[in-house]
Amino acid sequence: MRLLSQLAGITTLLIAASVFIVGEVVLLVVVVPLVLLRPSARTRILARYAHFIAGSLLFVIRHVGRAKITVQPVVPARGDVLMVMNHQSVIDIPAAVISVPSGYPRMVARARYGRGIPLVSHMISLYGHILVQPGRTGRSELSALTETARASTLPILIFPEGHRTQDGEIGPWKRAGLETLLAARDWEVYGVVVDGLWRVARLHDFIRNLARVRCRVEVIGPFRYDGRGHDNHDAFVDELRHAMVAKLSEMRTSASASPADSSLVLSTK
Repeated sequence: MRLLSQLAGITTLLIAASVFIVGEVVLLVVVVPLVLLRPSARTRILARYAHFIAGSLLFVIRHVGRAKITVQPVVPARGDVLMVMNHQSVIDIPAAVISVPSGYPRMVARARYGRGIPLVSHMISLYGHILVQPGRTGRSELSALTETARASTLPILIFPEGHRTQDGEIGPWKRAGLETLLAARDWEVYGVVVDGLWRVARLHDFIRNLARVRCRVEVIGPFRYDGRGHDNHDAFVDELRHAMVAKLSEMRTSASASPADSSLVLSTK
């Protein structure tokens, strides 16, 4: 049984890699020309392609890797929407994309992902995802982040932990980027809480444990925030993190009480 699970994980990984390689070709040969020829339809074209890639990856993970994953999208595709998500695995990202049914989120990502990764690097550039250098974010970078947030017509997604957790708990938050976003405009803030993916955070764990994944994601909010000053940012961020930690605890308690419930569900509360 363990050998079959590992074979499922390896096969899933190989198919997912092929999705990235083929997806890169389709992006450059089909999607980019379409966007150039039909600029007025840019968001619609990019949204459909993002959902195609995310849906393909989740399909492979579920049907080949035998992970138990169901996504029910709920987050509106508006520029005043800020998605704050805890980070357990790279699978968080396609789940987040699927959660915005009529568009896609613009993600705050590490600058090193902007080069050399098939499909990912070109999508970061084409989709206007926001690159940052952790630990090297100065005043000019924060000012640019503010202007990007103010001008965005699509939701922005940030992982304030900055990295995947090793135990699934919500770790300390790096606040500079999140507080800069909060100050930029009025927001409807959605807390997106994921659990069940931390066991596949690393490559060898993905291969070994994918078939055992029983994952849930729930959305709390929206919480309205009007972009007030620093003291308000601190209080709001503290309250949001506390609410997400409480939701994670509630989800884990519910899962232990109902082990048969193996779906990944996104819903507003």
